[in-house]
Amino acid sequence: MSKSILVTGSSGLIGSEVCMLFSYKGYQVNGLDNNQRAVFFGRDGDTRWNQKRMQNELDGFVHHELDIRDRKAMLELFSTLKPSVVVHTAAQPSHDKAASIPFDDFDTNAVGTLNILEACRQSCPESPIIHMSTNKVYGDLPNCIPMNELETRWDFEDSKYLNGIPETFSIDQSKHSLFGASKVAADVMVQEYGRYFGMPTCCLRGGCLTGPNHSGVELHGFLSYLTKCNLNEIEYNVHGYRGKQVRDNIHSLDVANFIWDFAQKPRVGEVYNIGGGKENSCSILEAFTIIENLSGKKMQYTLEEKNREGDHICYYSDLTKMMTHFPNWKITKSLNNIFKEIFDSWVK
Repeated sequence: MSKSILVTGSSGLIGSEVCMLFSYKGYQVNGLDNNQRAVFFGRDGDTRWNQKRMQNELDGFVHHELDIRDRKAMLELFSTLKPSVVVHTAAQPSHDKAASIPFDDFDTNAVGTLNILEACRQSCPESPIIHMSTNKVYGDLPNCIPMNELETRWDFEDSKYLNGIPETFSIDQSKHSLFGASKVAADVMVQEYGRYFGMPTCCLRGGCLTGPNHSGVELHGFLSYLTKCNLNEIEYNVHGYRGKQVRDNIHSLDVANFIWDFAQKPRVGEVYNIGGGKENSCSILEAFTIIENLSGKKMQYTLEEKNREGDHICYYSDLTKMMTHFPNWKITKSLNNIFKEIFDSWVK
């Protein structure tokens, strides 16, 4: 009997990359998606194009038009499929948007995750569950680390964080945004199902997850939206920190490759900070320079004094734990590779 995978949020950036990879590896792929990004972000967030792409390109791909908030539907789906691997990427992904839709945000991110976990426990408790969490579970506590302000970026002054933020960093007593709080609830629940029930689970606390299949919008999809703005000469709004705030960027394929590695050798109740690390980090100002060099167009932007609530001044992931547990995994897409692929996808 062939192995199968269920991917929630299958039409999104990470979900679709996982579907493609596992299909290539011989898995029967089930995708669950109801295009909520179009509801959350409007037409520009629509991912139907990605769903159709997979239906056309992947042999045996089965799409399930379901909502993870529908508990009965989740229990029935898992009972029917009993997938060998579960990858949970479905979410309300914007911490700006969450403040205006708090019930939808929590019901999707926290309650939806509980529905997935319990459905898996009842029907296929030995199947690995890989949950896409977020670095926003750390709230704004990374901002308490002493910083150096350099010409184009902020960076950590404390040598303890030379390689970035580790998984041991506190998630407590900080401002998370409502999005961050709903993702904390999901993150801790995934860990608990692992530790309490002995299920193979992990949380991937993502930095900036990106790639050419990202439907970038202003409230979600940093590099994709930035590239779109540059090419179409749309003014980009920079929220605070003089544009020197730093993010680490990881290509969706590198995320999918780690998910594959974990699924083959799962662990119980694990947590990993998954991002591009220091080498793939850049500030917004540095990102402007990179895309200007690719397009030949000057970036049009405004600098607002007020920063986004709960936003990080500087964040990049310490990848030490991931690479220790899974030594064959590595970053394969450099920051310049990522920018070039996103740029090419917009100019097609």
